Amino acid sequence: MRALNLTADEFAALAKARLRPEPPGIGDLIARPRGDHEMQPQPIAPPDERAAVPAAVLIPIVSRAEGPTMLLTLRAAALRSHSSQVAFPGGRVDAVDGSPVVTALRETEEEIGLPRERVHVLGFLDAYLTGTGYRVVPVVALVEPPFQLVLNAHEVDAAFETPLSFLFDAANYRRDSREWKGLMRSYYAMNFGDRYIWGATAGMIRNLYERLSG
Repeated sequence: MRALNLTADEFAALAKARLRPEPPGIGDLIARPRGDHEMQPQPIAPPDERAAVPAAVLIPIVSRAEGPTMLLTLRAAALRSHSSQVAFPGGRVDAVDGSPVVTALRETEEEIGLPRERVHVLGFLDAYLTGTGYRVVPVVALVEPPFQLVLNAHEVDAAFETPLSFLFDAANYRRDSREWKGLMRSYYAMNFGDRYIWGATAGMIRNLYERLSG
C-alpha cells in the first residue's frame, strides 16, 4: 500500500469523498463487517452484530500547519478494563444519544474536554466488531485549533497527537499476538515513541488508511 502524506485540506476532501456519509446500521449490506475477527491466524466468522454492545468513538484529525495529526488518549491506569491502553475518545451509546455522533462528541467532551464546536464531522467508517463484544462506529472528524484540553483524570491519563503521515504508512505497522482466553489472538500494532498503539485502535486506524488510500 502506498503511504499517504496529506495536508489537512487534502485529508478532509478525501474523507468526504470516500467515507460513508451516514453511520452504518445493524446488518447494513453496504457495510463490510470489520473487526478483530479479520486478524486471526485461522479465519473465524464475525460476531453477531445484534448481540454486540453499541458504541462510538471519535477519530479526531487535528488541522496543523505542519501536517495533520491524529489525537489519541491513554486510558487511565486505574480503569478496570483496557487500562493504560491507547484509545480514541468514545464509549457506549446511551439510549438518549440518538446517534453515534452525539455519543462520540459527548464522550470526547467528558474525557478530554475538546469543545464540540471545534469538531467538524467528515464521515464514518464501517462498524468495527471487537472481541470483547462491542460494535463500534468510528466517527471521523477534522478538529480546528486552537483548543485546550481538560483531561478527566478518572478516565484518561494523557492525550497526545501523532502525525497522520506516520499512521498512514504501512511500513510502520506490524502484526503482534498474545494469548487471550486461552487462544492466541493477532492484531495490528505500531510504536510511536513510547506509545504502543495496538488492538482495536490500531485496527480502526488501519481501516481508515485503507479506505482513503484504496
